[in-house]
Amino acid sequence: MKACIMCGGAGTRLRPLTFKHPKPSIPILNKPSVRHLIEHLSREGFNEIIMTLGYMGERIEEQLGDGHMFGVHIDYVYEKEKMGTAGGVKNAEQYLKNEPFIVLGGDHVLNLDLREMYRFHEANDALVTIGLLSIDDPREFGIADMDINNRIHRFLEKPKAGQIFSNLASTGIYVCSPEIFDWIPDNKKYDFAKDVFPAMLAADEKINGVLVRGKWTDVGSSAAYRQAQRWMLDALPGTTIEGNFTTRNARIRGPLSIGNNVCIGSNSSLVGPIVIGENTVIGDSVLIGPYSVIGANCTIENNTKILSSYLFDGVSIGKGSNISGAVVADETAIGEKCNLENGTVIGHKVTIGDDSTIHSGVKIWPEVMIDKNSSIKETVVNSEYDTAQEGS
Repeated sequence: MKACIMCGGAGTRLRPLTFKHPKPSIPILNKPSVRHLIEHLSREGFNEIIMTLGYMGERIEEQLGDGHMFGVHIDYVYEKEKMGTAGGVKNAEQYLKNEPFIVLGGDHVLNLDLREMYRFHEANDALVTIGLLSIDDPREFGIADMDINNRIHRFLEKPKAGQIFSNLASTGIYVCSPEIFDWIPDNKKYDFAKDVFPAMLAADEKINGVLVRGKWTDVGSSAAYRQAQRWMLDALPGTTIEGNFTTRNARIRGPLSIGNNVCIGSNSSLVGPIVIGENTVIGDSVLIGPYSVIGANCTIENNTKILSSYLFDGVSIGKGSNISGAVVADETAIGEKCNLENGTVIGHKVTIGDDSTIHSGVKIWPEVMIDKNSSIKETVVNSEYDTAQEGS
């Protein structure tokens, strides 16, 4: 079975994290998000994967290679300019034109039964089957009006108040028959939700929906990213330790996943689920609470508290600092007695001086230096980087 993974977006809503990493490569449990997706597809029987690439696509190809390590074969198709969701898939038509295929976003994190959705499509006669999920607030998604026979009669992208005729949200996962390419023009920016589906419905062309069960999100915002990490942490099967591990009188309660050559100081307490990358050093009297991920080559000094936070590789945290509900990107240095409040997002190679507080919801752009004794209440950008935060 074939799958097409769309990875063309620039990830502007996830900035400042996506200046160094394309959105599908943002780490979840210390490995690229899209790798989790490919592993899931492989388990579901999708062994031919086509990836449409745009922003920082070379980085994604470098991380995944030809796919053999995941039990799949991967082909890559680059977009010279943004083609939209349908236009990007059209650009890969040569790999997809001979049989039904499933379309997913490269930022999707899920545990859905995709094989069941594919089989449903094969057993019915619609050109497209859309995976639908009932959610509380569907305003950020496309919504569908589906009848008892699974036929979709209305579809509206990102409805406003007063337009919400259904809470069945599109997951952005579609199973398509090859004839779908007849509905997508060549060399034109074109979207499934905004262009293809409305045109098909206007022509009375059948579109099916199928209710999917399980967990799904697109990692389009820092809040969704934190939620995806929690889901994956909840699925940790137990405690695993790879290679050398050193500890002195630490109190450890799993589940945990600990990489090679990790050292934990005395009187420290770790309460899982937690993931810690290789070559990380954790000092004395450090508290690391549930739902935390610490990358490789990190240094956590004495008397630090890390609670429900996500640190990328090469991060250092000074003595007595408190990191709560934050995301901290690669090679950032946080000084002593600092406080990062809930929802803060720190870009790569940031330096935060001692005794500083970063208030809730604040973002700090890469390579910014925060002076000692600072109280940062608003987002701090770096003019050497793009400042847009809306879009893909």
